[in-house]
Amino acid sequence: MFTTRKATSVDSTLINTMAVEVFPATYKQILSPKQIDYMLNMMYAPENILKQMEKGHVYFICYNDEKPCGYFSVEQNGDDLFHLQKIYVLPIFQGYGAGRFLMKKAMEYIKEIHPNPCTMELNVNKHNKAYHFYEFMGLKKIREGDFPIGNGYYMNDYIMSIEI
Repeated sequence: MFTTRKATSVDSTLINTMAVEVFPATYKQILSPKQIDYMLNMMYAPENILKQMEKGHVYFICYNDEKPCGYFSVEQNGDDLFHLQKIYVLPIFQGYGAGRFLMKKAMEYIKEIHPNPCTMELNVNKHNKAYHFYEFMGLKKIREGDFPIGNGYYMNDYIMSIEI
């Protein structure tokens, strides 16, 4: 049984702890160890999570019973545009429906705060197997790009979209 709750600033350390486990496991076959370390610090150092929250990223933590098992964050980018900034499930909980649960919760949250028709987009690395999961969830690839993130690194991503 999965549940979610909206994260607060106190949860930045918990989110960081989960990211330190899930991010390298997700990208070890795709990115260099140095890029993984750079991105972990850039996106998941507790102080950077707090900055994201201050800028409008809304995080949710997923639990299986009482164990944290994943997280997602959503940011509004326009009147009718939302970006699913992050969605990750810890490796030991993958394959049990947590990802589908989180995707549905993200869309439910967006509809709750924006009942009118809108679009949710997300970035996915071109080599990430999650691409097929997002297709299964109804998202379509709408564009792609190589996005500089600093230190000479790029995110080589597809942008996927769904109308909700």
